[in-house]
Amino acid sequence: MSIRLFQAALHSLRVVVAGFAVATCTAQAQQTSISSSELAQAQDILSRVHSTLKESYYDPAFHGIDIDARYKDYLEQIKNSQTLPAAHRTIAAYLSGLQDSHTYFMPPPNSNRVTYGYQLQMVGDSCFVAAVRPDTDAARKLHPGDQVISLDEYSVNRKDLWQLEYYLSVIAPRSKSEFVLRDPAGSERHETVATKIEPGQKMTWFSLSFTGGDRDTWHRRLDAEEQQRFAKSRSFEQDGVLFWKLPLFSTNEDDMSQMIDRARKHRSLILDLRGNTGGPEKALTFLLSSLFDHEVRVGKRITRQGEEALVVKSRGQAAYTGPLVVLVDSRSASAAEILGRVVQLEHRGIVLGDRSSGRVRETQSHLLSQGARAVLLYAVFVSSAELIMSDGKTLENIGVTPDNVLLPTASDLAEGRDPVLARAAELAGSRLDATAAGKVFPFQWPPDRLTAF
Repeated sequence: MSIRLFQAALHSLRVVVAGFAVATCTAQAQQTSISSSELAQAQDILSRVHSTLKESYYDPAFHGIDIDARYKDYLEQIKNSQTLPAAHRTIAAYLSGLQDSHTYFMPPPNSNRVTYGYQLQMVGDSCFVAAVRPDTDAARKLHPGDQVISLDEYSVNRKDLWQLEYYLSVIAPRSKSEFVLRDPAGSERHETVATKIEPGQKMTWFSLSFTGGDRDTWHRRLDAEEQQRFAKSRSFEQDGVLFWKLPLFSTNEDDMSQMIDRARKHRSLILDLRGNTGGPEKALTFLLSSLFDHEVRVGKRITRQGEEALVVKSRGQAAYTGPLVVLVDSRSASAAEILGRVVQLEHRGIVLGDRSSGRVRETQSHLLSQGARAVLLYAVFVSSAELIMSDGKTLENIGVTPDNVLLPTASDLAEGRDPVLARAAELAGSRLDATAAGKVFPFQWPPDRLTAF
C-alpha cells in the first residue's frame, strides 16, 4: 500500500492513502455518545502517540516536561470523554503541551469537506480578515480589513493563532463561527458566519483494498490539480525588476530554476514569500544555492543522534547574484523564514514586511493504524530536528524580524492596497504605488480544505 502524507498549510491539511484523498469533519450536530469500543480505540491511539513521541521527538528531555506523567494524566482524562471528538481533543491537548507547531495529532478521517470562507492574517499584533471566499456566508458578513477581536469566544493573538486554526480546522470543525469585529472606522459588531460543509462518504474504517467511488475519485483529481496550481510561481516584470511570488517551496525544481534564469536577465529581484508556509529542505537548499555566489553555512540541525552542519553550495554561474528584496509576513513559515534569515545574516539583501511565524522545526510524519483488514488510520507529526542558525540562535517561536518592518493598515486591507510590495519596488528601483501593487499578486485561495481530523 503506497501512503503519502503532506502538509500544505494549517488551512489545507490532507491525508492521502494509496492515492485516495480523504478528509474529516465531525460537525457539532453529528456528535454522539462515545461507545465502549470507541473509548478503547481512543486510549490505544493515545498510547501509540505517546510511544511514537518518546521514540522520535528530537529532544529526549521534552523541554523539561515529564512526558510519562503527562501521558498518565491525559489517559485518565480520556476515560471521562463523553464523545469521540472530545477524546480526540484530549489526545491533541496531550501533544500541545510541548508548544511545538510541528508536533501534532491527525485523527482518523472521513471524506467531508469544510469551507469556512475566510482567511485570517496577523498584522503586527492584531488579527484581521484578509480575504473572504466568494459565494460563502463569510463573503456576506465579513470584509477584508475587519479586525478580529474574538473568534468563537477566543481572543486572537499572534502566539496562539496557529493553535486556534488547528483546533477549528482539524480537531473540532464548527458549523458556524462567532466573530466580534472592529471595522476600519472603529465600529464594533458581532457576526455569526455559517460554515459550508460538503458531506461525503464516512471513511473511519476501511479495507486496505478500498479504491473509492466516483465522488472520491473526482475529489482526488481536483485536489491534485488545485494543489499544483496553488504552488506554482507567479511573476511580474517592470523597470528591469522581476517580482516573483513563491506560494510554497515545491519539490519541482524546474519551476524555481526557470524563475532564477529569468531573474538573471533583470537588474533586481523581489522574492515575495508572504504566506509561504515552507516545504522540503531540498527545495530550500536549491533556492539558496541559486541566490548566492558562495558556499553558505545555514546553521546546524540538532537531532536525537547529535548535530549536523547544514551547508549549501552555490550553483555558481547559474545563480542570481543581483540586488535582492525578500518579503515575509506572519504566515511565512519554515523554509520561507530560514531563507529570509540567511539573507539577513549573509547581508545578501533586504528583508521587508512583518515578523514571520516562528515555526521552523523539521517534522516527520508517522502513519499509525489499528486493525488487520479493516484499518483505522490516523497520524502524528513529530518534530525530528531543531535548526540553530549560523548566529547561534533559533527562529522557533521567535521568527524573522524584517530589516524594514512595514505593515498594511486596516484601510489598506479593505481597499486592496499593498504598501509592502510598493516599498519593495521602490527599493529595487521601480515605481509602483500601493493601489497598483495590490493588483500584482491578488489573493489566491489555497485548495478547498480537506480537514484532516
